[in-house]
Amino acid sequence: MQSGAAEDIVGGIGRRAFIASLGGAAAVAAMSAEAKADALEHALADNLGPVGRTFPSVAQVDAQIPTRHYRRGVGNVFIAEQGAVDVLAPMPEKPKLADFIRLRFQSTSNHCLQSATQARKRNMDEDIVFACLVHDLSMAMMRANHGFWSAQLFEPYVSEKVAFAIRHHAALRFFPDAETGYTYPDIYREMFGEDYVPPPHVQREFAMVRKHRWYMAARLVTVNDLYAFDPSAQVSLDPFEDVIGRHFRQPAEGLGFDSSPSAHMWRTLFNPDSPL
Repeated sequence: MQSGAAEDIVGGIGRRAFIASLGGAAAVAAMSAEAKADALEHALADNLGPVGRTFPSVAQVDAQIPTRHYRRGVGNVFIAEQGAVDVLAPMPEKPKLADFIRLRFQSTSNHCLQSATQARKRNMDEDIVFACLVHDLSMAMMRANHGFWSAQLFEPYVSEKVAFAIRHHAALRFFPDAETGYTYPDIYREMFGEDYVPPPHVQREFAMVRKHRWYMAARLVTVNDLYAFDPSAQVSLDPFEDVIGRHFRQPAEGLGFDSSPSAHMWRTLFNPDSPL
């Protein structure tokens, strides 16, 4: 964590308060560089404050592109936004979904676990809980169009309804739904610009999904999504092992080695350091 950024994160939030919010110095020391970067990003978003808050324009967001050494659309399994990438832990010979969550999706699993926990507390159907558990995992690989990346990654192993909810939750995030209590998140005004308008293909996708019989499945993923999740929250995959067992068809050969349409994506996650 760069000291300048942490010394005054935003609006008077200092380095000590930030470290304390993550569980103390020992907890921060145990975090990967990617986890620290994600925590700082969310602290920046959470602490701008609603009073007098201003958001950049689309043009101002675009002007930031040449100031970075990476593109915002790529996932953290391939890059380090600060410093160098970590050496990845070895995977089992026949990896399961839980192995990927624990060993490859570290930058996205905390958020997904919190979303699934919230869905369970709200007594959502178990397939919705499972969809929340996996909906953003693919952002470790690719953030851009991540709903479609996630659906393609999981589609061979889950129900059509779950795949639909995962695929289309990303588009629904741009469209409020007062009946379900979903409002447009301020973090999107920060990320995309105050004057951002979803492109025509996203608007067409929303119109289609809004009329679909599984609209509510996708919408409930956005409702239980967390746009200011707590990086210090204590969450575990253990309570969801049975949910995975009931809603994910684990191939006997191991994910990535079963010749499914998305096996190549799992193999890429298995060894993202391979140059070919």
